[in-house]
Amino acid sequence: MAYALSLPTDEPLRQRAVAGDEAAFESLIRPLVEPGLRLALSMLGNRRDAEDATQEALTRAWRKLHQLRPGMPVRSWFFAIVANQCRNLRRTPWFRLTSVVDVVHRQAAPEPDVEHLDLERGLGQLPAADRGALFMHFYLDLPIEEVAATFGVSPAAAKSRIYRACHRLRPSVALEELG
Repeated sequence: MAYALSLPTDEPLRQRAVAGDEAAFESLIRPLVEPGLRLALSMLGNRRDAEDATQEALTRAWRKLHQLRPGMPVRSWFFAIVANQCRNLRRTPWFRLTSVVDVVHRQAAPEPDVEHLDLERGLGQLPAADRGALFMHFYLDLPIEEVAATFGVSPAAAKSRIYRACHRLRPSVALEELG
């Protein structure tokens, strides 16, 4: 699945958006909303919180549009705003309280697929930034450079984060040998 990058053809659109053209902003951001929501969901683990974080990220993107420099990839710029909003949300006492309430009221799923449960549990044990990096690289198929730009780290650091996250995830999803 390919997502729009800030290509040279996007430059006039970016300029109009920076000048305050709401339709141009919507054209730039619309293809990134769904992947941004999925990134937030991978980092927060709750659809309601992910929707809130994505909505706030859209508002912040509009307000910070002047920071989008010529040639800067719109995708990594927006995903960085989403990731920052997710980190900010996770720091609030309200997030911790609502996460506890969700666990208390969660009902057991009817006989979930064991492999899916192991993967979900393993991902849930990873730090949010690691889940986000894995999601961006493997699910959204973003290059290491864009993952790095999103998290504000070097490409080498992003590559290391993804490698360490995969390494930590392996024991959680390893199939038990019968015997």
